[in-house]
Amino acid sequence: MGAEREARACAAFYGALGHGGPGRAALCCLRSLRLFAGPSGASPGRPSLSPYRRRSTAKRCRDKHLEEALLLARALSEELQVLGEAEARPLLRCVLAFQLEASGSSSAFHKLEQIVTQLAVGQEALLSQEVGALLAGLAPHGEVLSPEELQAVCMYIEESSLGRDHWRQNLAPLLQRLAATLRRVLQSQPAPSGTWGYLAVKACLQLFQALPKDVAPLAWNAATKSETLQSILGLLLEVVAGKAPNKDTQLLAGTALSMLVNTAPQPQSGASAALALFQLTDQGAGELRFGELVVENPSVLDPARLERLVLSRGLLTCCKGDILSCQLDSLTQQPAPTHSLMGCVLQACLLVDVLFPAVHALNKEQKDCHYYCFQVLALWLRRLQENLPELWRLRGGRILAEDTELLQQLTQLLWDNAETPVEGVSEFIQSSFRLLLEIYDLECQHFKDQERPLYQGMLQRAVSMPWQIKARYVPLCAIVPYMGSQQVLDTYPDLPQHLLSCLATNHLCPVATELYRALVRQQRSEGPGGTEEALAERWARRWLPLLCQALRSPLPILQSNAANHLLVWTLRQLPATHALLAAQFDGQDAAALRAWVSLLRAQKSIAGTLPLQGEALARLRTCLRAREEGVRLAALGLLCCSPSSGQALSGTEEQLLREFLPLNLTGDTSAFRQLLQAAMRKALVRLRDSALARLRGKAPVEWGEEAGQPDQAVGFVEWLLQLSISSLTPGANYQRKKTALLLLAAILETCTDTWSPERKKGQPPRTMAALLSHARQSGCWDFFSRPNLLALLSCLQDSTNEIRDLASELLVRYFPAAFPSSLAPALLQLAQDALSSPRVQEAEAGAVVMKTILQKSDGSTVKILALETEAAQTPPNHGLCFAQHLLRMLQAQHAAARQDLLRAAAVAPMHGVIAALRRCLLQVPEVAASMRAAESAQSWQEFLTSLVTTVRDITSLLLGALQSPGADEQAAAPSFADMGNAIGSLITLGKGQQEEEDSVLLSEEHSLILTCCWVSVKEIGLLLGGLAELLLLPVLPAGAGPLLTLANLQTAARVFQEVLLRCRHWGAVEGCSMGFTKFCAALLNHPDTELQAIPRTMLDQGLEALSGPRSSSITRRAAGFPMLFLCIVSGENPAQARPLLTRCIQTLLALASTALPQDWDQTLDLPQVCALHVLQTLVRGAGLGSALLRHTTPMVALALQGLGSPCWAMRNAAIQLFSALTSRLLGQKRSRAEGCPAEGLSLPAFLGQHPQLGAVLLAELGAATTGGARLRPALHAVLTLLAQLQPGPDGPDSPSARFLEPLLGLAASPIYAVRAMAAKALVPVVPPPRRPALLLRLAQQLPAPGGVRSHNALHGHLLQMQALLAPAPGSDGLPAEALRPVALQLEARGWLFTPTQRCPLVRAAFLQVLALLPASLSPGFAQSIREAISTELGGLTLGKEPQCAELQVGSAVLHQTMARFACSEAARLADSERIGAVCSLLRQPNPDVQLAIFSWVIEGEGEECKELEKALQLTLLENLQSVLRDRRNKEFLKLYLEALMHLCRNLSSWSPEASPKLQGSSSACVEMLLLMMETEHPGPDLFFQALCAASLLLTLGFGDEDSPLVWRWCAALEACSRSVSAEVLRLAAACSLQTAGMEVLRQSLGAAHPWLIPVALRVINVGIHLLQDEEQEVRHEASAFASLMQHGAGEPGGDGCVFVQGNVGLLGLLQLLPREFGHHPETFSSLLQHLPVLDLRGIVEELEANKAPSLYKEDEPNVFAEPAVLAQQLLPFLLQLLEKVPDASLLRASTLRWLEAAGPGVLQDLQYCKHLWSQEAVARWWMKALGCAKLRAALVTLLVRARLVAHALRVLGESHGAVLGLGCGAQELEQELALVQGLLAQHGLAPAPSQGDVPRELGSPPGND
Repeated sequence: MGAEREARACAAFYGALGHGGPGRAALCCLRSLRLFAGPSGASPGRPSLSPYRRRSTAKRCRDKHLEEALLLARALSEELQVLGEAEARPLLRCVLAFQLEASGSSSAFHKLEQIVTQLAVGQEALLSQEVGALLAGLAPHGEVLSPEELQAVCMYIEESSLGRDHWRQNLAPLLQRLAATLRRVLQSQPAPSGTWGYLAVKACLQLFQALPKDVAPLAWNAATKSETLQSILGLLLEVVAGKAPNKDTQLLAGTALSMLVNTAPQPQSGASAALALFQLTDQGAGELRFGELVVENPSVLDPARLERLVLSRGLLTCCKGDILSCQLDSLTQQPAPTHSLMGCVLQACLLVDVLFPAVHALNKEQKDCHYYCFQVLALWLRRLQENLPELWRLRGGRILAEDTELLQQLTQLLWDNAETPVEGVSEFIQSSFRLLLEIYDLECQHFKDQERPLYQGMLQRAVSMPWQIKARYVPLCAIVPYMGSQQVLDTYPDLPQHLLSCLATNHLCPVATELYRALVRQQRSEGPGGTEEALAERWARRWLPLLCQALRSPLPILQSNAANHLLVWTLRQLPATHALLAAQFDGQDAAALRAWVSLLRAQKSIAGTLPLQGEALARLRTCLRAREEGVRLAALGLLCCSPSSGQALSGTEEQLLREFLPLNLTGDTSAFRQLLQAAMRKALVRLRDSALARLRGKAPVEWGEEAGQPDQAVGFVEWLLQLSISSLTPGANYQRKKTALLLLAAILETCTDTWSPERKKGQPPRTMAALLSHARQSGCWDFFSRPNLLALLSCLQDSTNEIRDLASELLVRYFPAAFPSSLAPALLQLAQDALSSPRVQEAEAGAVVMKTILQKSDGSTVKILALETEAAQTPPNHGLCFAQHLLRMLQAQHAAARQDLLRAAAVAPMHGVIAALRRCLLQVPEVAASMRAAESAQSWQEFLTSLVTTVRDITSLLLGALQSPGADEQAAAPSFADMGNAIGSLITLGKGQQEEEDSVLLSEEHSLILTCCWVSVKEIGLLLGGLAELLLLPVLPAGAGPLLTLANLQTAARVFQEVLLRCRHWGAVEGCSMGFTKFCAALLNHPDTELQAIPRTMLDQGLEALSGPRSSSITRRAAGFPMLFLCIVSGENPAQARPLLTRCIQTLLALASTALPQDWDQTLDLPQVCALHVLQTLVRGAGLGSALLRHTTPMVALALQGLGSPCWAMRNAAIQLFSALTSRLLGQKRSRAEGCPAEGLSLPAFLGQHPQLGAVLLAELGAATTGGARLRPALHAVLTLLAQLQPGPDGPDSPSARFLEPLLGLAASPIYAVRAMAAKALVPVVPPPRRPALLLRLAQQLPAPGGVRSHNALHGHLLQMQALLAPAPGSDGLPAEALRPVALQLEARGWLFTPTQRCPLVRAAFLQVLALLPASLSPGFAQSIREAISTELGGLTLGKEPQCAELQVGSAVLHQTMARFACSEAARLADSERIGAVCSLLRQPNPDVQLAIFSWVIEGEGEECKELEKALQLTLLENLQSVLRDRRNKEFLKLYLEALMHLCRNLSSWSPEASPKLQGSSSACVEMLLLMMETEHPGPDLFFQALCAASLLLTLGFGDEDSPLVWRWCAALEACSRSVSAEVLRLAAACSLQTAGMEVLRQSLGAAHPWLIPVALRVINVGIHLLQDEEQEVRHEASAFASLMQHGAGEPGGDGCVFVQGNVGLLGLLQLLPREFGHHPETFSSLLQHLPVLDLRGIVEELEANKAPSLYKEDEPNVFAEPAVLAQQLLPFLLQLLEKVPDASLLRASTLRWLEAAGPGVLQDLQYCKHLWSQEAVARWWMKALGCAKLRAALVTLLVRARLVAHALRVLGESHGAVLGLGCGAQELEQELALVQGLLAQHGLAPAPSQGDVPRELGSPPGND
């Protein structure tokens, strides 16, 4: 506070001078400075602002006030210059004091330095004097500098010239203080925080850097050498040797030493000193001569041995080039060190002969510092490039000549580590490849070498690698500029296709993008002088198919990456490619639309604007209504995006948005909602910025623009606000609410003046107040109105966390500081009621409400709490008041639970209050600030002690309640049977009844107790862990004791230990573990050794307990016991060594390796088994990451050893450990997109990262191949691991070559699974270029007739050939020419397929190999195979086969393989003879062959050959009636119908011959299918196929005589479409709508079939139901039906139809009804069926009763449906139908009947609502009613029905009201309706009457078709 003291003195001094003259200027400047440094919090006595506003205000004001002070200093400089020395001194001293306190911020320090410089004009001597006095005052009480003083020293050296002058004059004292500080840091125990040591080393570094000429004599001159500097040098060496508190300080010390080397007067001196440093680290003991300084080698050695890394990195970072490249005489005259490249060199230098060997050794060693090692390699190459001329002169030749060891080592180093998975290393590898090639090219140019073999060798090696390996593309990017694009593409013709696969793989996308750009750039540079069109044509020959395929891809990741990374860049480079691309995307399919929109968006981002009119506008509207989310999002992004945020939305864009948004609030996926919000945020920013520009008068008014453009922005935002608020009703589904909240967040974030401090950009403009004022003058933008507040409060009661948390965040961040006093009591009562609910969701909602109340509370809320608790005095702050209130609630509930746990679990479970405490204490920043305030520390300490004691007692109570009476509390976790008995006793005790009979199902009482116990225990763990994390890490005020005492922490540790050892519920264990991890991390990273000892002691106790005998079995993977170890070791600082992890794993490995006792008991858990389970838990722990990699080899060896144990539990634990290790070693799949190509680590890279592991795996394989027939349990696990790897590059000495022979030897294994897995494991071992040779070798080993020695070996070799021939995903396999020799060998051994070979499995395997070589086989041999198959399959009869007296094992597999081969050949050749043969096979009664053909068809193998599909379709239709007649085999029938439906998957695939094939039998087939569905109760899957098949047959046409069939079909359709039906049945109904529904509607629109109109109405009703289904797939299929209807209700087929989104389809069906069926009497009643029928009075009575809720409530059958929203949506269409009443007598009659039946009830309900909501009593429960979905749906339906009744009375005439007994007319009813709606609106239960139905668009068409 020295600055504040100086400021007060300064103010007093200048105040005494008077308000005129220079004193006034000084006071103005001083005022701004004091505001800059003033407190950021709220003033005492004022309500505290939210944390966001307080922090953002502080940050914004500090910057603003400092800027004002600087401007004042500049403006008043002349006035200040007239001040005398005595008058100027106080101001200068004050500014310097502020600058000293701002040394932690370089930007603030720099601005204050500018102020100082401005003020010092003419007073330089005085300023220098003051700076000297200020800096001399650092460390006034001793020689050791504090961290703050070190920060000031560093800042004055770096930023202040006066500071540097001062330190130059006072260098010796500064050095002494730095030496003393460093010595204190290194000698302190325990080690201080890393910041202190880091700043001390940084000060040394900056001193050497800023004052080299002053430091040099002290180090390099014998006469003036400094003992102090010598001491600093020794201390820095100790830091380098590992005595530093952390790695960052160690690395910085290396840079400091390098800066000291730079002070050498001669380069040779500096180089010799650097060499001495390296020799010291290599030789160990000895002394270092550094110039004239001599220091002993530090005795402390770094256990990680990072000295060479630290020194190398420091020298390469900042050492001068002349020192690095000068000749080293000491190294030239004597043999070089062992790490040098040269034995005895003539021209040695530091860079090449000392640093590179060190760098090479670092990268070869396996350390935890891969990142820094590769950083050093990249730095070395950079420095080599910079110093090439000097090195050429020194060496007299090339540095990287072809035959030099240096080049070989460099390239080998890069290739060996190209696949390192460590984050950040790939960037260094990429830059290293580029630097290496640049240096090589520079040398070739300088020495005029034309031969450059390095390029070709690198290209060949890269091409030989599999495409899935990222390392292949890095060198290719670097090679392209030197070899040219043409040569690279010619050498690598598959590159475009592989780039496509890479774009679909997240981690490969960046390198693929970079390679594409490098090739296109090179192509452009190779063709200069041509026109843009010519360049585009040249580009198109290579890249147009690639880009088109990517942009049209169904994979979202591929399409998005291509659009974002390739398309825009290509259009910028080659503008003429736009026309070529546009021509490719003119189709109407979804892929073409998506690609077209992407092209438009790219064009808009480049051109800035995009005119939307005519055909383009119509097509864009089609895209906005498309079914596919990707297409809609792309079109929305096109509307909202703009290169400039100030570009206003056009009228067309705004209109399209108004059409689009209401229909897209129910997006299914989270990604859709997030992207929708992001797009709308861009649109809102455009609206806001353009409106502000117009208000400021800076935006030009262009022709055609609206003059009131700000009003346009205001109107659209107001419309969007009302749309969002109206979508937050409780009856809305989750999707609508979440989207509305996201849109509301975007509005408040963009269109208010609330700043968000956590965001670096996107803050509202400073002039936002002008736009807000303009909007409010128009009566708009009342963002914080009461209806909006009530809507968000209703969301706080939602059943999902996401809705509650987001609503709470909006309330806290944006709404006024406190809730209205009228709402606070009801809200507080709601929260307390919810906290006592046994339902977890309601209790969590109560916790969120309580936290929100705390953050929005004021004095009145605190008074309410004080009155409730009758507290004697109010606590000093709101947070403590709330916390104490919740603690009292918790203690009361605990007391109730001790009396009767069953009753407490039902009416007062504790988990809700604990969750509220957790949220209020941990998630409210004001509470955390209050805890650290000195005035309330004592109160908080008492509260926390009481809280910890209470949760300890609760934990003991709950865990004890779940143990059997009399059980030992120290025993292991009770079994589930014990818990069941204990709970049964509690229920019996609570009910006072005798024990009930055992039941299979858990009773509700049982579930109540379990929920209360487990959820409470989980919440306790989260609470205690969060408290430790919050209160132990920050620094508390001086003099204040710890808020959590040692005793409290030990109590919390015992709670965690008790839970993890005695709990068996995984949810509770997992939740508690999250808290325990935070708890351990806080303790282990605390400076207090007593706190650090708590988790260490727990670990020791756990390890001791693990190795001891157990009295009972703990199953379920040892329950929570392993999590105890995981949490403790995860708490260690990841930036430092992990001693606890190392000790834990070593102990576990030793324990698990112990031999089993001779008499082990299988009912008890063995220590060895528990150790394996703990190891598995550690491996799966996400927090340990790469720290476990060093221990993987012994763990893999242990797991393989455990697989051979005689104990089942040991084998079970070992296989789980091996599975976890496999996931950890290979990593998880990076991409989840379906159809994404395979990816993974290559075998050579895997062995390079784990060299010792390769020996372990190889030993197991070797033992299996040489150990005879003995079973090897671990073998299959090893093979599985190898099979998951990818092939590596083709190198002569590849480490994977050692695995080849053992795997080939496993082909003869007697176990089929081993043979099959060995074949898969062979694939990564053999690189693709070497496969043809190996295949030829395997083919040559196939036996001749009579030469089979082992059928197992023969079968294994064929499996291996099959695996090697199978094409990898994303590739076309090996070229046919290379496989021709293999095919010849197979043809010579064709006997293996003949009946001479008696084993069917061998014959099948041989045929599968042949199937993979279709293009390599000779035509004659292929024909002979086809004939043999036809002959053998043609001779089959049911149950017999030719030339075989009895059925052989495997014959079914052979026949199925033959059938599939025949189908594949028929599809490939498209030959009528082959097709006919397949159809004849289908007619044969052999089920194996038929099922094989069905499966082949269903898998889509024949989709390329339309002729074959047509023939199969006709064959299946021809045999359908006979198959249905004999339908005993349901599985066969299902596959038959599924194959038929696949072949008839769209109506356009019907062949003209289909109808004659079914002439006369289609009705019979439909009859049999309907009969089966109605009477035989088929399974859901068969029902699906039967209904779809019946619908398909109906499309062939039906007449009046078929009306019973159509009615029965319609009934089946309705039954399947109900919400309670299985999903597959609802999907069948939706699919059937597409096929037969269209035909029914088409015929019903004509006059020939009037009986079809009721059927058509029922079909449309089914469509409306299915378009609201909760399954997205069902809605998609139903939307296809609606799309076909909109495309053309009177046209058959759907060619050219774009399938629309479900909501658009729903509107289309609703529009169809009044248009086509408006005069039919059943239409009105048909629509009324969709209005929900709810008992309003019953719902209200239930709310008024306020009964204790049960644990479970009945689930809604369809959570997606929104009855209230649908009712509002139906209203305009029902009103349209009523308008037709005067013209249709039948409709008039049906309306009168409805009015007579419904009218009285509507009037009574309106009167009831009017009476109810006019009373005061409603206040007791109206807040709960605010969140009741049933009540909201009932009220909305009532208002809709009332409006219908009023409109009907208007249409029919006022007299009908009296006739029907309603007692009122239309006008009176409308007035009553307005009154009731107004009352409901006051309570947030309905929109205000003036708003009408918001949004109107829900009931109107989305746009023109």
